[in-house]
Amino acid sequence: MTRSDYNRFDLLIGMDSWNIRNMRNICGGDPDDKIKMLMDYTHRPSDVADPWYTGDFEATWRDVLEGCQQLLAELTV
Repeated sequence: MTRSDYNRFDLLIGMDSWNIRNMRNICGGDPDDKIKMLMDYTHRPSDVADPWYTGDFEATWRDVLEGCQQLLAELTV
């Protein structure tokens, strides 16, 4: 991700709070509220489970699948 991506795209998705913090730093903030966490589109806003720490790839898969399905549903309304 680069700073110019902020102007090029309408939506920038991160997987966890660390991603969001780094994305905001790269972009110099988020004045247009374009930076979102994937799981914020679900009924259980949180970080996507990180298999690096948990070893639970199934939980990560479920989180990403649910987040993407809900994001797609919102974008197609």
